[in-house]
Amino acid sequence: MRPQRLGADELTSGLLQIPSWSRSRDIISRAIVYPSFLTAIEAVNRIATVAEEADHHPDIDIRWRTVHLSLTTHDVGGLTELDLDLAGQIDAITDELGGSPTSEA
Repeated sequence: MRPQRLGADELTSGLLQIPSWSRSRDIISRAIVYPSFLTAIEAVNRIATVAEEADHHPDIDIRWRTVHLSLTTHDVGGLTELDLDLAGQIDAITDELGGSPTSEA
């Protein structure tokens, strides 16, 4: 069963747990710089694996060492727990691989 859209209070609380992500309406996004191109590709492969396991897939754009990610739950027209959970998993992968935030999100 797909999750429900998050209410305003749930969303505000959830976003506090993922401070590297920025929200624009019904999308959260983040840009991450990795130490090398190959590390960026490794990150994308690991993100793809956890996304596939969750059956929830981000929009991904790779530009050399920078990976741009956007999350939303299209079939409910907004943000859900799936987005917050996947963002947290992406943050963990980023920390493990030495990625750093960028203001390009």
